[in-house]
Amino acid sequence: MHVVENREKLLARVRRIAGQVGAVERQLSGNAGCSETLQLVASVRGAVGSLMEELIEQHMRDHVARPGLTDDEREAAAEEMLALIRRYGK
Repeated sequence: MHVVENREKLLARVRRIAGQVGAVERQLSGNAGCSETLQLVASVRGAVGSLMEELIEQHMRDHVARPGLTDDEREAAAEEMLALIRRYGK
């Protein structure tokens, strides 16, 4: 995947997600209420989902929709993405 042009932006997002996961861990280690913990988990899920959407979009633009690709390259990239989407959806 060609994430070079967005690498710093993506890494910043991953670091924020790691911080959110750390907050969930602290909640579970302490005496936090269920509601607060569930809200944090929902935030993590949303952040991961947004990251996944951005990576999918970039993959589709770079490996499926980019002019100059062969039909075989396009098909292989599309199949790869479909497999990832199926795995992510489980």
